[in-house]
Amino acid sequence: MRRYRYIGLCYGPPGVGKTLSARYYTQWDQLEPRLRDPFWAKAPPVELLARATLVYTPAVANAPTVVDKHLRFLCQSLTWAIDEVSPLDAGVPRRGVDHTRAELIVVDEADRLKMQSLEQLRDLYDRNTVGLVLIGMPGIEKRLARYPQLYSRVGFVHQYRTLSVDERRHILAHKWEQLGLALNPDDFTDAEAMAAIARITGGNFRLIQRLFTQVERILHGLARITGSACGKPTSGTPATYKRTVSLPRRVCGALYA
Repeated sequence: MRRYRYIGLCYGPPGVGKTLSARYYTQWDQLEPRLRDPFWAKAPPVELLARATLVYTPAVANAPTVVDKHLRFLCQSLTWAIDEVSPLDAGVPRRGVDHTRAELIVVDEADRLKMQSLEQLRDLYDRNTVGLVLIGMPGIEKRLARYPQLYSRVGFVHQYRTLSVDERRHILAHKWEQLGLALNPDDFTDAEAMAAIARITGGNFRLIQRLFTQVERILHGLARITGSACGKPTSGTPATYKRTVSLPRRVCGALYA
């Protein structure tokens, strides 16, 4: 995308990691506050600027002039930040959008954009050598296909899917480890817990995260109750975790029975 400067389209159901992957790639949680605050004392670290990529989430009310204004602000802020840590040599041409040094713009929640605002993005893309990625819900690819002026510029289409069996096992092993446990797929109890989680969440990443947040909350509550009954301190990581190997399955059943 950054190299060939075409339009990409990504879509998938809620909770499969569309926004998370975009923000992770750009390190947007760290970069955005520094770009939006003109009085930030220091320029962002070089590693945050290396990808020269922006994430833009349009508001529900998104007139074309508003979209243009917000994108120009983000592009200028990124350019100033990059210039501060890595000035361009004299004579090196800049890209469009007021000579920005942005190489890629990721538009999340692109479903919110009406046709006029999508046309504004197409105009921005046509006037500048900047890559563009649109992220939305299933159906956005069919909607855009009705507008050949925009869709003919799409260089790739990617569908986000729910987690595969191997991906789900990898994430569950990590979650088990966070709870102080060791996942053993050959153990009947763990295998039953994994099957219950797969049935409950359908491989949806967000639902798995939410489920284990509830599991951890219940485990902490049980550890505090156990510690209070035994007259032991309850702060820190409860040792009870390591004695409740079958508890995730029971908690899953209790939450979603």
